[in-house]
Amino acid sequence: MTWNTRDAMSLKEEFIALARLPGSNKRELCRRFGISPQTAYKWLGRYEALGQAGLEERSRKPATSPKLTDTQLQAQVIALRKAHPAWGGRTISNVLNKQIAPSTVTSVLHRHGLIEPAAKEHEAKLRFEHDAPNDLWQMDFKGHFATQQGRCHPLTMLDDHSRFNLAIQACDNERGPTVKEKMIEVFERYGLPARINVDNGAPWGSPRNPGEITELSIWLIQLGIRISFSRPYHPQTNGKIERFHRSFKAEVLDGHLFSTFKEAQSAFDRWRDVYNLQRPHQALENKVPMQRYRTSPWAYPKVLAEFEYGQDDVLAKVYSSRFRFRKRYFSIAKGLLGKHVAIRPSVRGESMFDVYFCHHLLRTIDIDQPDYT
Repeated sequence: MTWNTRDAMSLKEEFIALARLPGSNKRELCRRFGISPQTAYKWLGRYEALGQAGLEERSRKPATSPKLTDTQLQAQVIALRKAHPAWGGRTISNVLNKQIAPSTVTSVLHRHGLIEPAAKEHEAKLRFEHDAPNDLWQMDFKGHFATQQGRCHPLTMLDDHSRFNLAIQACDNERGPTVKEKMIEVFERYGLPARINVDNGAPWGSPRNPGEITELSIWLIQLGIRISFSRPYHPQTNGKIERFHRSFKAEVLDGHLFSTFKEAQSAFDRWRDVYNLQRPHQALENKVPMQRYRTSPWAYPKVLAEFEYGQDDVLAKVYSSRFRFRKRYFSIAKGLLGKHVAIRPSVRGESMFDVYFCHHLLRTIDIDQPDYT
């Protein structure tokens, strides 16, 4: 099933937002977005002259006005809540330029039966985020749902620093080749991250052997991306994408039936536009993700470069799911068949050695102990 990242958000809006960021490389953005510099500067000129109206995508009627009456403000609160059921008082207040207090928004929602009594969700007192965009991406599948075409598996990718959603893709399976195809298009648009965190499930890991790499994760490692795995049975390790999934479920999936993958993708695209460009996040000081995101300086390479190991590394070729070192065989991930691994002395002891594939530590072996891995 073909997919184009351009459908995930208004092409013009996303390009304009990225191009106007301080220090942006407009020529590189043109290449990644597949547009000519002439077109890009035309869009920028119209935007500078007319604002959003110059993009001619849709009506940009102001959402608020200082002359609005209380009744009109309440109507806007109700409309926003119905359009975005997961939005609370703070978010709606910020969208309305704080013309109405968050507590008043909550009261309005209660009066109109738009808030159901529920246990207050526990908030972590200490939030951690990486220092810059593209330091870490989180990636996962949202649980599948049924369509007339079969099961749909939404694939999501999120930037840790900015909460910018890089992709929500309606996939018909969760296999490695499908994920790789989607990731290539994301990489071509936004560049490469320094690290990606995933869970231990297929297609990037092994639920039976946590931390074991697959063909998909091997490809990512060869691109120079560091791979990390969530702790088994601890989804909070990927906490931001788990929170993203809850909003996605509440605002897009709950109460909606999709006949086709195309219909589902259209709904995903519309919501992604709102999430990235319109919805303020309390954790971002009420900014929207696009205001904190920057494209990566590391472009996606068309050809994988050969990794060069150190002169002191001992190289061993992987046969089946084993490699040979000092006249003994040790187990290794099956996806490394035919590739070389590097063996280096470990700080853990004289009989201990660390085994690497490119920059990725695979395991530590003990030549004095039986290999049970």
